[in-house]
Amino acid sequence: MEMRGDDLRSSMNVLAAVALMLLLLIVGPPAGAAESAKKKGVVRIATIGPRPPQVAPDTEPQKIVDRMIAHWRGRFAQVLPDKPDLIVVPEACDRPSGLSRDRQLAYYKVRGDQVRDLFARVAKENNCYIIYSAVREMPDGSQRNSSVLLGRDGRAVGIYNKNHVVIEETTESGILCGRDAPVFECDFGRVAMAICFDLNFDELRLKYAKAKPDLILFSSMYHGGLMQAYWAYSCRSHFVGAVAGLPCEIRNPLGEVVASSTNYHDYVVADVNLDCRVAHLDYNGWRFRALKEKYGPKVTITDPGYLGSVLLTSEHDTIGIDQMVGEFNIELLDHYMTRALKHRHEPGNME
Repeated sequence: MEMRGDDLRSSMNVLAAVALMLLLLIVGPPAGAAESAKKKGVVRIATIGPRPPQVAPDTEPQKIVDRMIAHWRGRFAQVLPDKPDLIVVPEACDRPSGLSRDRQLAYYKVRGDQVRDLFARVAKENNCYIIYSAVREMPDGSQRNSSVLLGRDGRAVGIYNKNHVVIEETTESGILCGRDAPVFECDFGRVAMAICFDLNFDELRLKYAKAKPDLILFSSMYHGGLMQAYWAYSCRSHFVGAVAGLPCEIRNPLGEVVASSTNYHDYVVADVNLDCRVAHLDYNGWRFRALKEKYGPKVTITDPGYLGSVLLTSEHDTIGIDQMVGEFNIELLDHYMTRALKHRHEPGNME
C-alpha cells in the first residue's frame, strides 16, 4: 500500500523522536543541560550591624570574651526566629571599643577561637550560613582581617582575607593584606566577600566583576555610600552590607536598596531571589513584552529609571531566568556592551 505524503512525514517524525530518545539513553543529555536546568532558589538573608560593646580598659580578657559571646547570642536571637539561610555581621565583630592596641592584642590571645566557636554552633543548630568577621592570628604570628564563611554544619566553607587594609592596621597591629579574591559555592549560589576599606579599590572590584558572584557580602565599620550601589551594579550581584552602627542594606544588581535596617532596629531580614539577570533596554523592548505576555507574574522586570538597564527575575518554580532569556533571545547587558566595544575597534569605525 502506498503511503500519502502526510502519513510518511508523520512516520518519519515518530522514528526520529524514538531515535533521539535512544540516543539520550545511550550517551545522556547534552553537556551542561542538567546544570542549565537547575533553578536557583530564594535565599533568606539577615544582616546585623550593632555598635561594638564598650569595655573598661582594665577589664580582664576572658571577661571581655564572655561579654562578646553574650552580646552575639542576643543579636542572633533577634533574627533566628525568621530562620535565615545566611547571617552577615560587621567587620571585626568581636573587637570591643575602649581598649588600647596592646590590650586588644592581649584580648585576642585569650579569645582564640571562642567567639568563632559560638558562631559555628549557631550555624549548625539553626542550619544556616554565618559570616564571622574578625582579626585572626596566623601560625607565623602575623595577623589577618578576615571574613570566615561558616556553613550549615558549622564548618568553614571558605576564608577571605581583607585585601586592602588601612595602613595603620599593618604598621600598628601587624595585619597583612590578603592576596586572593575567592568566590565560594553555597547551596543557594556563589558568594564573594569584601571588608570595609576594600570598597575603595577597583583592583578587587574588577576581579569580582569578572567572576560575577550571586552575592557580595560586605562586613564593615564604614558604609561606603554610593560605592555599595556601584559594586552591586558593576558586578551584576546582590550586595549585602553589615555595617557597625550604620544602616545595614541589601541591594539588588541594579544597586537599589531592597531591604534596610532602621534607626530603631540594627538588623533586617529579607528574602532575595538570586535567579536574575541584568539586560539593556536597547533592542530588547519587544522581547520583554513577549516575555511578560507568556510568563505574566512568573517573571519580574524591574526598571530603576535613567540607567537604561532592567533586572529580569524568574519567579517560576521550575523555569529559570537563563532559560527565559534564551527562549526570547534577550541580549544581556554584558553581551551588549561587549558587542558595542567590539564595534568601536573594528576597522573603519574610529576616527
